[in-house]
Amino acid sequence: MLDYGKEAVRYDASRGGEPRAEAAAAAVLSLLPAGTGSLLDVACGTGLVTRRLAARPGLRVTGVDAAPGMARMAAERVPGAVVLGDSRRLPFPDAAFDAASAVWLLHLLSGPDEAAAVVGECARVLRPGGVFVTTVDKAASHNVGSDIDAALAGRPVRPPVDAAAHVARYAAAHGLARAGEARFVGHGQGRSPRSTVEDLGRGWFTSIPPDGPLARRYAARLAELPDQEVRRPDPCFTLHAFRKPTD
Repeated sequence: MLDYGKEAVRYDASRGGEPRAEAAAAAVLSLLPAGTGSLLDVACGTGLVTRRLAARPGLRVTGVDAAPGMARMAAERVPGAVVLGDSRRLPFPDAAFDAASAVWLLHLLSGPDEAAAVVGECARVLRPGGVFVTTVDKAASHNVGSDIDAALAGRPVRPPVDAAAHVARYAAAHGLARAGEARFVGHGQGRSPRSTVEDLGRGWFTSIPPDGPLARRYAARLAELPDQEVRRPDPCFTLHAFRKPTD
């Protein structure tokens, strides 16, 4: 897995920057009920999305992230509103927020138990009637049917812990019911053959050791593709919303 402390400096530029953040924030906000006054942005990263969420009039946003480098950058963007904390043990009391969001988090977790724990923590800090919003099927979203996807076909993949059906089960186990869906474009995240080779070397593909023969094999396939610097279509991400009952 990537070291997100080290990734902080280059994270935004490598993942679509402001256009992607704007699209993600707009999609999250579209799923919040009218009158939502407070939102916890879980795994807020560098705060690029958090800042746009906080720009909504009348919405008080708090960010939390476990990586000190990420949290420091987020705190610069949303002063006084970011804390360091583990999403599996959120440092907030029960029923503290009207809404919680976890964008691009669940797919990073080690397995279903961790993912369920995070969903459970988000449910815990929600007030009755509050909404939890999260991305689902993150890895699958990157498969846009390009020649790069064909070159990567057959690679080992770990079972996705953020599959939509799995997330629905985690949510239901904590009393949350489906409450909506939104999609947004991951601007700037379309892959080029050369950038994909770089991702292999950085450990982005978690089931392929970056220094091993498998990584070299896929890198060789990618090197044979045309238009090495040309990015293929951007992925489209999916958000699911879940509501906490009022009684």
